[in-house]
Amino acid sequence: MQSSGVVLHTDKYQINMMYAHWINGTHNKKAVFEAFFRKLPFGNGYAVYAGLERIVAYIRNLRFEESDIAYLREQEEHYDPAFLEELRNFRFQGSIYSVKEGALVFPNEPLIRVEGRMMEAQLIETALLNYMNYQTLIATKASRIKQVAGDDVLMEFGTRRAQEADAALWGTRAAYLAGFDATSNMLAGKMFGIPTKGTHAHSWVQSHDSEEEAFQRYADALPGQVTLLVDTYDTLNSGVPHAIELGKRLQKQGKRLASVRLDSGDLAYLSIKTREMLDKAGLTDVKIVASNDLDEHTIMNLKVQGARIDSWGVGTQLITAADQPTLGGVYKLVAREAEDGSYLPTIKISGNPEKVTTPGIKDMYRLIDPDTGKAIADYLCFPEEQKVVNHEPIALINPSHPYLNKTVKKYRAEPLLTPVFVNGELVYDLPSLEEIRAFHREQLAQFWPEYLRMLNPEHYRLHVSELLWETKTRLMKAYLEK
Repeated sequence: MQSSGVVLHTDKYQINMMYAHWINGTHNKKAVFEAFFRKLPFGNGYAVYAGLERIVAYIRNLRFEESDIAYLREQEEHYDPAFLEELRNFRFQGSIYSVKEGALVFPNEPLIRVEGRMMEAQLIETALLNYMNYQTLIATKASRIKQVAGDDVLMEFGTRRAQEADAALWGTRAAYLAGFDATSNMLAGKMFGIPTKGTHAHSWVQSHDSEEEAFQRYADALPGQVTLLVDTYDTLNSGVPHAIELGKRLQKQGKRLASVRLDSGDLAYLSIKTREMLDKAGLTDVKIVASNDLDEHTIMNLKVQGARIDSWGVGTQLITAADQPTLGGVYKLVAREAEDGSYLPTIKISGNPEKVTTPGIKDMYRLIDPDTGKAIADYLCFPEEQKVVNHEPIALINPSHPYLNKTVKKYRAEPLLTPVFVNGELVYDLPSLEEIRAFHREQLAQFWPEYLRMLNPEHYRLHVSELLWETKTRLMKAYLEK
């Protein structure tokens, strides 16, 4: 019997660590974890944070149902019945702080901070990373494509190639919040209010005695939105001429041919010739739609070649993030409760310098130049530090290259971490998808073009406070001297 809940959407080692904490009486000790990624995907200059709405739904429905308890009872670990009884009464009582969806984010920034009992903070790691990693990856890919496509219409066409239904649905949502205009996925349209668009397949043409008959019958059925796929047989010698014939008949009836779609061949050449043929026939308002394994690279190359394409249907390469299938986000302990109830900063040491974590509970700000409205840097500091709050000059320490430090005197500070759950209660009003789209556009406007370009973007820096850097250095030295 399958559970109708989501609590077992986790790795077994989370359950085993929860059990070990319970056995040792430390399961109610407080801890603080942060979720972040170490490297930008696709060689991009930024990432787009997404996944919060699903994380919120997950936390709100976090319950061990009877079927879950029964399943755990069957495991080879033979969990103590009293532990399973503890799980039966489990509720998330912690606090979660998060960056807002649609925000531009960068490596090693705490996108999510979880404060809670050790057992609950440990339990949610897997699902939280699963939702954050995938949706942030797809939103980043979509925003990257949008940067290349400009004002052209972008349609998400990836459902049939996605890794199962959840990926199709939530990948579509991530693409839409980052700038896509529509989707072919009807369920995503219904669930999220995303505009839906679709034409017809080659099978529609093949199922008729002639291409002309197929086009005419399609127009008869859907007279208000006639888009014809013109490459079933011969694009320039058959498909486009037959579409033009129909377009002229529709004009005489006070109707119109909306667009033609190219799905194979040399899209640059075919679109240029198709545009010439349409314009010569007086169908200057008919748009050209292109599909066929498109991504930001092919779209950019087609534009360089002078392609006359108005709308792009992007599927496989987007929904599967084909050139980088995972974000690689991680979830690390940064503080734990001491015997006196205070928090001790913790650090993870690694032979790989980029894997050494930044210790302690941290606030994060985006520093904005008040004259230009553009971002200067992102800044981490301890909550007790008041320089940012008091608008005092602050030293920006580059944690990767400390010799690149600088001082900023004139800035506006925007806090990036927002309380979402406090002591188990949802305190955040989730914005609509349209509001997230608008917020993402505002975020892009905060950055100079060199950070947003697709090729060889300038690196935007995350900096830390002097006290935070001193704490990290002290902890590294202490552990290395043991």
